[in-house]
Amino acid sequence: MDSEGRIITLEFDDFYITQVYTPNAGDALKRLEERQIWDECYAEYIKELDFNKTVFVTGDFNVAHKEIDLANPKGNRRSAGLQMRNVKASQLLDKGFTDTFRHIHGDIPVCIHGGHSVQNECKINNSGWRIDYWLVSSRIAEKVINRND
Repeated sequence: MDSEGRIITLEFDDFYITQVYTPNAGDALKRLEERQIWDECYAEYIKELDFNKTVFVTGDFNVAHKEIDLANPKGNRRSAGLQMRNVKASQLLDKGFTDTFRHIHGDIPVCIHGGHSVQNECKINNSGWRIDYWLVSSRIAEKVINRND
């Protein structure tokens, strides 16, 4: 699956940490089929890891999961990343993983919040996409806390 070296997985005694740089679907979704295959394989891969131990998943997923993960969703409705927004993230969440940002902050727009996992310009001029995520095995989601509280 990972012939391009896009995944790094570290195994510890009680958990895995896996980092990914997800291939994008390209302009006008030219590589959509390849991307969908990748998404299915990656979701199965982390589900398999989760069967053995708790998993922490991080990386660039090259997709915004919800419109509130963009500073300007109306202006981006035709973009490839937003059109396929539920493909990647929902597959992972449905496999038993929790988006730590949404777990802590709920459905607040990230660019207004200035939260993590957004491009730097989001904090400066309220533009950007949240495409970087930290997910955890849902069975430990309640242990995720906000150190700023």
